[in-house]
Amino acid sequence: MKSTPVVEGGLLVAISVVLGLAATYLPVIGMAVEFFCAVPFVILTLRQGAGRGLTALIVSFMLLSMFMGPLLAARLAFTINICGVILGWCITQKFGTVKCFFATFLSSIAAQVTAIAFVLLVMGINFTETEISMLKESFEESFKFYENIGVDQAQLNEMKSQVAPVLELMSFLMPTIVVLVALVNTVACYLTSKWIFQKLHFEFVEPLPPFKEWRFPNFFFYIAAFAILGMYWGATRQWGLIHIISVNATFLSMGVGLIQGLAVFSFAADRYKISKLLRRLIFALIILNMMFAQIAAFIGLFDMIFDYRKKLFGGK
Repeated sequence: MKSTPVVEGGLLVAISVVLGLAATYLPVIGMAVEFFCAVPFVILTLRQGAGRGLTALIVSFMLLSMFMGPLLAARLAFTINICGVILGWCITQKFGTVKCFFATFLSSIAAQVTAIAFVLLVMGINFTETEISMLKESFEESFKFYENIGVDQAQLNEMKSQVAPVLELMSFLMPTIVVLVALVNTVACYLTSKWIFQKLHFEFVEPLPPFKEWRFPNFFFYIAAFAILGMYWGATRQWGLIHIISVNATFLSMGVGLIQGLAVFSFAADRYKISKLLRRLIFALIILNMMFAQIAAFIGLFDMIFDYRKKLFGGK
């Protein structure tokens, strides 16, 4: 017996609400459940169109608002679940894998920015200041706990001196954080949807190219170069806006460079038949060590210009 579009839509909305409540109120498990929240909207949009998908998104937001308040519901609906609608629409348009991914990613960024602007303009809440204030309170509570259990005051003062510049840097890096959150939401939506679609035997987009073949446009190299200069000029000449823009551009371009640097290493590892276990250990070492991560990022940035895989290894 086939279900009608209304019944199917209602069932998927109900599933999205249950997932949203679980993601919000279940400790630990909720973090994993949140990755699946956008999947019902991918399925609904793919089967019934973007119009039905957006309608379901609004209905889901209204129902979630009754249980968790409009702010949390808006964050879930319009910064995470919107990825499902966009990805589902891209699949219906027969977009390629890369185009689907980046369309979802850019839409997620736009949704993040719109949500922050809405909170600021309509509710008068400065998102950046609120987040930094919450982090300060969290650190202060942690310091009080350490003080109560007898941690030496000198060590606490040293820890506080290390936290202060990190919080100041985070206030500068809010645009980068928005982009990273959008990237996480997009990757989660893509991977969880792919897994569910395979289980349901639905058609999904073609897989992404092998990681060892990943390449980014070379303008990221030039962005990094100008951003590093901009950081120097902004710091030495007291150009506040230039400094903030340059710091964010540097972090973003270096992040892209790190991904391409790891792709270069993956290509070399295949070339020299390095075992998967050793390869993963080296990957973890690079990512967790700041110095190695920076070296890998610069390798990736210069690879955009010189193409090491082709010149040194004879790759594509």
